[in-house]
Amino acid sequence: MKSTIQSEELTPAVGKLIYSAITSLDGYIEDEEGNFDWAAPDEEVFAFVNELERPIGTYLYGRRMYETMAGWETDEFIGDGHPVTVDFAEIWRAADKVVFSRSLESVSSARTRIEVAFDPDLIQKLKSSAKSDLTVAGAELAAAAFRAGLIDECHLLLNPIAVGGGKQALPSKDHTRFELLDERRFGNGVVHLHYRVTN
Repeated sequence: MKSTIQSEELTPAVGKLIYSAITSLDGYIEDEEGNFDWAAPDEEVFAFVNELERPIGTYLYGRRMYETMAGWETDEFIGDGHPVTVDFAEIWRAADKVVFSRSLESVSSARTRIEVAFDPDLIQKLKSSAKSDLTVAGAELAAAAFRAGLIDECHLLLNPIAVGGGKQALPSKDHTRFELLDERRFGNGVVHLHYRVTN
Protein backbone atom coordinates (compact mmCIF):
# COMPACT_ATOMS: atom_id res chain seq x y z
CA MET A 1 0.00 0.00 0.00
CA LYS A 2 2.79 2.36 0.92
CA SER A 3 4.60 1.80 -2.37
CA THR A 4 1.38 2.54 -4.32
CA ILE A 5 0.92 5.88 -2.57
CA GLN A 6 4.55 6.82 -3.16
CA SER A 7 4.22 5.88 -6.83
CA GLU A 8 1.14 8.10 -7.24
CA GLU A 9 2.88 10.99 -5.53
CA LEU A 10 5.85 10.69 -7.90
CA THR A 11 3.63 10.67 -11.00
CA PRO A 12 3.94 14.12 -12.63
CA ALA A 13 0.75 16.10 -13.13
CA VAL A 14 -0.45 16.36 -16.71
CA GLY A 15 -2.05 19.55 -17.93
CA LYS A 16 -5.64 19.28 -19.13
CA LEU A 17 -6.64 20.53 -22.57
CA ILE A 18 -9.81 22.59 -22.21
CA TYR A 19 -12.14 23.88 -24.91
CA SER A 20 -14.08 27.01 -24.01
CA ALA A 21 -16.70 28.62 -26.22
CA ILE A 22 -19.39 31.28 -26.01
CA THR A 23 -22.28 29.93 -28.06
CA SER A 24 -25.85 30.60 -29.08
CA LEU A 25 -28.56 28.41 -27.59
CA ASP A 26 -28.65 26.44 -30.85
CA GLY A 27 -24.91 25.78 -30.68
CA TYR A 28 -23.16 28.35 -32.90
CA ILE A 29 -20.17 30.55 -32.08
CA GLU A 30 -20.94 32.87 -35.00
CA ASP A 31 -23.93 33.27 -37.29
CA GLU A 32 -24.10 32.72 -41.05
CA GLU A 33 -22.73 36.21 -41.70
CA GLY A 34 -19.77 35.58 -39.39
CA ASN A 35 -21.14 37.87 -36.67
CA PHE A 36 -20.76 37.13 -32.98
CA ASP A 37 -21.56 40.52 -31.43
CA TRP A 38 -24.55 38.86 -29.77
CA ALA A 39 -22.05 36.83 -27.70
CA ALA A 40 -20.34 39.84 -26.07
CA PRO A 41 -20.30 39.11 -22.31
CA ASP A 42 -21.62 41.56 -19.77
CA GLU A 43 -19.54 42.45 -16.71
CA GLU A 44 -20.74 39.49 -14.62
CA VAL A 45 -20.02 36.93 -17.35
CA PHE A 46 -16.72 38.61 -18.29
CA ALA A 47 -15.49 38.42 -14.69
CA PHE A 48 -16.43 34.73 -14.62
CA VAL A 49 -14.56 34.10 -17.88
CA ASN A 50 -11.49 35.75 -16.32
CA GLU A 51 -11.58 33.24 -13.48
CA LEU A 52 -11.81 30.39 -15.99
CA GLU A 53 -8.84 31.75 -17.92
CA ARG A 54 -6.63 32.69 -14.98
CA PRO A 55 -5.12 29.19 -14.47
CA ILE A 56 -4.41 28.67 -18.18
CA GLY A 57 -0.74 28.52 -19.11
CA THR A 58 -0.97 28.03 -22.89
CA TYR A 59 -3.48 29.02 -25.57
CA LEU A 60 -3.71 27.00 -28.78
CA TYR A 61 -5.02 28.97 -31.76
CA GLY A 62 -5.64 28.71 -35.46
CA ARG A 63 -4.66 31.74 -37.54
CA ARG A 64 -8.08 33.42 -37.60
CA MET A 65 -8.67 33.09 -33.89
CA TYR A 66 -5.15 34.30 -33.12
CA GLU A 67 -5.63 37.38 -35.30
CA THR A 68 -8.91 38.07 -33.49
CA MET A 69 -7.27 37.76 -30.07
CA ALA A 70 -3.92 39.42 -30.80
CA GLY A 71 -5.40 42.87 -30.19
CA TRP A 72 -5.28 42.13 -26.46
CA GLU A 73 -1.54 42.72 -26.70
CA THR A 74 -2.18 46.44 -27.26
CA ASP A 75 -3.44 48.96 -24.74
CA GLU A 76 -5.64 50.56 -27.41
CA PHE A 77 -7.69 47.34 -27.63
CA ILE A 78 -8.66 47.60 -23.96
CA GLY A 79 -10.69 50.71 -24.71
CA ASP A 80 -12.12 52.42 -21.63
CA GLY A 81 -9.86 50.47 -19.26
CA HIS A 82 -12.69 48.77 -17.37
CA PRO A 83 -11.24 46.55 -14.59
CA VAL A 84 -12.56 43.25 -16.03
CA THR A 85 -11.17 44.15 -19.46
CA VAL A 86 -7.77 45.09 -18.08
CA ASP A 87 -7.76 41.90 -16.02
CA PHE A 88 -8.42 39.77 -19.08
CA ALA A 89 -5.66 41.51 -21.04
CA GLU A 90 -3.18 40.81 -18.24
CA ILE A 91 -4.24 37.15 -18.06
CA TRP A 92 -3.95 36.79 -21.84
CA ARG A 93 -0.55 38.45 -22.05
CA ALA A 94 0.87 36.27 -19.26
CA ALA A 95 0.08 33.00 -21.07
CA ASP A 96 2.03 31.28 -23.84
CA LYS A 97 0.42 31.04 -27.27
CA VAL A 98 0.88 28.46 -30.01
CA VAL A 99 -0.57 29.35 -33.41
CA PHE A 100 -1.14 26.60 -35.97
CA SER A 101 -0.91 28.13 -39.43
CA ARG A 102 0.72 27.49 -42.80
CA SER A 103 0.21 31.07 -43.96
CA LEU A 104 1.13 33.17 -40.93
CA GLU A 105 4.74 34.34 -41.19
CA SER A 106 5.06 36.40 -38.01
CA VAL A 107 3.23 37.14 -34.77
CA SER A 108 2.42 40.43 -33.06
CA SER A 109 2.30 39.23 -29.46
CA ALA A 110 4.89 38.15 -26.93
CA ARG A 111 5.24 34.55 -25.72
CA THR A 112 3.92 33.32 -29.07
CA ARG A 113 5.23 30.78 -31.55
CA ILE A 114 3.98 29.38 -34.86
CA GLU A 115 3.56 25.70 -35.70
CA VAL A 116 2.97 24.91 -39.36
CA ALA A 117 0.45 22.11 -38.82
CA PHE A 118 -1.75 20.70 -36.10
CA ASP A 119 0.15 17.74 -34.66
CA PRO A 120 -1.56 15.56 -32.04
CA ASP A 121 1.80 14.27 -30.82
CA LEU A 122 2.99 17.82 -30.20
CA ILE A 123 -0.19 18.63 -28.25
CA GLN A 124 0.24 15.50 -26.17
CA LYS A 125 3.82 16.50 -25.38
CA LEU A 126 2.65 19.98 -24.38
CA LYS A 127 0.05 18.45 -22.07
CA SER A 128 2.53 16.02 -20.55
CA SER A 129 5.10 18.71 -19.78
CA ALA A 130 2.65 21.46 -18.76
CA LYS A 131 2.63 22.82 -15.22
CA SER A 132 -0.81 24.31 -15.84
CA ASP A 133 -3.77 23.67 -18.11
CA LEU A 134 -3.99 24.50 -21.80
CA THR A 135 -6.96 25.76 -23.77
CA VAL A 136 -7.85 25.38 -27.43
CA ALA A 137 -9.80 28.21 -29.05
CA GLY A 138 -11.72 28.17 -32.29
CA ALA A 139 -14.18 25.56 -33.54
CA GLU A 140 -12.05 24.14 -36.35
CA LEU A 141 -8.95 23.60 -34.21
CA ALA A 142 -11.10 22.25 -31.40
CA ALA A 143 -12.74 19.78 -33.83
CA ALA A 144 -9.31 18.46 -34.78
CA ALA A 145 -8.42 18.13 -31.11
CA PHE A 146 -11.71 16.33 -30.40
CA ARG A 147 -11.05 13.88 -33.25
CA ALA A 148 -7.58 13.20 -31.86
CA GLY A 149 -9.01 12.50 -28.40
CA LEU A 150 -7.02 15.32 -26.84
CA ILE A 151 -9.71 17.45 -25.17
CA ASP A 152 -10.32 16.71 -21.51
CA GLU A 153 -12.93 19.29 -20.50
CA CYS A 154 -15.30 21.85 -22.02
CA HIS A 155 -16.67 25.15 -20.76
CA LEU A 156 -19.71 26.25 -22.75
CA LEU A 157 -21.41 29.60 -22.16
CA LEU A 158 -24.87 29.40 -23.75
CA ASN A 159 -26.47 32.72 -24.69
CA PRO A 160 -30.28 33.07 -24.74
CA ILE A 161 -30.43 33.54 -28.50
CA ALA A 162 -30.88 31.21 -31.48
CA VAL A 163 -29.09 32.36 -34.64
CA GLY A 164 -30.31 29.62 -36.98
CA GLY A 165 -26.98 28.63 -38.52
CA GLY A 166 -23.31 29.52 -38.86
CA LYS A 167 -20.18 28.00 -37.35
CA GLN A 168 -20.92 25.23 -34.88
CA ALA A 169 -19.25 25.22 -31.49
CA LEU A 170 -18.93 21.43 -31.41
CA PRO A 171 -18.02 18.99 -34.19
CA SER A 172 -21.09 17.73 -36.04
CA LYS A 173 -19.83 14.37 -37.35
CA ASP A 174 -18.29 12.90 -34.22
CA HIS A 175 -19.88 11.14 -31.28
CA THR A 176 -18.53 12.58 -28.05
CA ARG A 177 -19.85 11.83 -24.58
CA PHE A 178 -19.69 14.31 -21.72
CA GLU A 179 -20.12 14.23 -17.97
CA LEU A 180 -21.59 17.38 -16.44
CA LEU A 181 -19.29 18.68 -13.70
CA ASP A 182 -20.86 22.04 -12.89
CA GLU A 183 -23.35 24.65 -14.05
CA ARG A 184 -24.13 28.28 -13.32
CA ARG A 185 -26.81 30.74 -14.36
CA PHE A 186 -26.17 34.46 -14.86
CA GLY A 187 -28.45 37.45 -14.56
CA ASN A 188 -28.48 38.09 -18.32
CA GLY A 189 -29.75 34.58 -19.08
CA VAL A 190 -26.38 33.05 -19.98
CA VAL A 191 -25.83 29.52 -18.67
CA HIS A 192 -22.38 28.05 -18.05
CA LEU A 193 -21.95 24.29 -18.47
CA HIS A 194 -18.72 22.58 -17.42
CA TYR A 195 -18.20 19.10 -18.87
CA ARG A 196 -15.60 16.37 -18.71
CA VAL A 197 -15.05 14.43 -21.95
CA THR A 198 -15.61 10.76 -21.17
CA ASN A 199 -14.66 9.01 -24.40
